[in-house]
Amino acid sequence: MRLTKSTSHAIRILIDCARAGSELTKVATLSQRLGITQQNVFKIVNVLTKAGLVEAMRGRHGGVRLARPADQIRIGDVVRATEVTHVEIEEGAQAAKRGRGGVNRILDDALGAFIEVLDQHTIADMAQSKAKGQPPVVPASERKPRPGARKASFAATRTRRMAYGN
Repeated sequence: MRLTKSTSHAIRILIDCARAGSELTKVATLSQRLGITQQNVFKIVNVLTKAGLVEAMRGRHGGVRLARPADQIRIGDVVRATEVTHVEIEEGAQAAKRGRGGVNRILDDALGAFIEVLDQHTIADMAQSKAKGQPPVVPASERKPRPGARKASFAATRTRRMAYGN
């Protein structure tokens, strides 16, 4: 299963908050430290707050912190909060009459097994393992371009937009 970028960002935000302990971390600091736009950090923090994983304080001295200890936040909890955890494939009118179809049941079971494995690990586990030997995250604004990468010219962008009707 492939998780969305939002889930990756959510886990990274939670790891950063775990390292901060009970201190409030500002959204601007998270954005800069993790290389995520402030708008995306706000959006993800909102989802995590509704899920009861973080507390958000508004105002000048506000910020974000974990709502409970990092060793009590399971990675499966984060995935349930940020991903679709139910699969529905149309199988026709017969499947609708019988209830849950065979394909839907199989995919739901597989997804359940995946999340069950994630429930065996916590944010505290990830915060500790990431602290040991992992390079720091470099914000996008400070990253050097890849070798051979080049910026699209105005003419190329205009041609591409005209070709796709944008």
